[in-house]
Amino acid sequence: MKFCKKYQEYMQGQQKELPGVGLKKLKKILKKCRTDFESHQELDRSPSAAHHCPHHCPVCDGTFFPSLLKEMSAVVGCFNERAQKLLELHLASGFRKYFIWFKGKLQGNHVALMQEGKDLVTYALINATAVRKILKKYDKIHYSNQGQAFRSQAQSMHIEILQSPWLCELMAFHINLRKTKIKSKKDVPALFEGCSLTFDDGDKPSLSCELFDSVKLDIDLTCSICLDTVFDPVSLTCGHIFCYICACSAASVSIVDGLKAAEPKEKCPLCREAGVYEGAVHLEELNILLSQSCSEYWEERLQSERVERIRQTKQHWEYQCRAFMGV
Repeated sequence: MKFCKKYQEYMQGQQKELPGVGLKKLKKILKKCRTDFESHQELDRSPSAAHHCPHHCPVCDGTFFPSLLKEMSAVVGCFNERAQKLLELHLASGFRKYFIWFKGKLQGNHVALMQEGKDLVTYALINATAVRKILKKYDKIHYSNQGQAFRSQAQSMHIEILQSPWLCELMAFHINLRKTKIKSKKDVPALFEGCSLTFDDGDKPSLSCELFDSVKLDIDLTCSICLDTVFDPVSLTCGHIFCYICACSAASVSIVDGLKAAEPKEKCPLCREAGVYEGAVHLEELNILLSQSCSEYWEERLQSERVERIRQTKQHWEYQCRAFMGV
């Protein structure tokens, strides 16, 4: 079965109507572009001659990319919102948890929670596949790299779904649930088996997820600042993951003030994008997963961070006292 048909069947089979990528519509745009170009241009069929098309293509520039941009934005917006609510509910406790259930008019059904998490991961990856395939088709028709350039642009606009921190959290969420299921031996539905935490020869961990034999997501869990496994991980809005204390250091703020206190001009240490700290997301599920999988390392880091937090807190209050006294 061709992917386009598989994708259409998947989207139509959802209980709730969800935003998606209009593959049929976008393919029609590309077909019209190719037909119009061939009928109005007397060019040979070599790639070098056809290479001029993407730079002078009102059909694609005016319709294809704006449509895809709008659809990608809707997909990632829907995914982020639903994933955030699900994970908030899963991590909540006591009265707050029941309040969230009541507010969302949901039943306290953990089986349904697990199923929704699985569905969301599938939704993210199948839409990522759809975007990749339509951009690949664009480049094939135009003999260009404009499709790949557009994907880079989408990443800078934070609408690339594989870049979402909530996808990383959902992957960790499923691995954590698998462990709970094995320990409790409860009769629950099969969990999403495509997600895994792996370690290389140097005991460096990474998260992996694969679906449809076409999209494989690998997330390196090594902090590029301290070069160790991320501790108390946080994802910046650009999608890069760091230890919380390392991110604070890179943003020139104390762990007492937090990342929200970072200046807009401060940049991500990896991609050098500015303004990525204020909307940073604490990866709580990933934190749980790594604390259980790297317990000895976690305890060592926990002790050292406590010492650093005490030091910075003392320094913060000394500064506040001096400022109050006008010293």
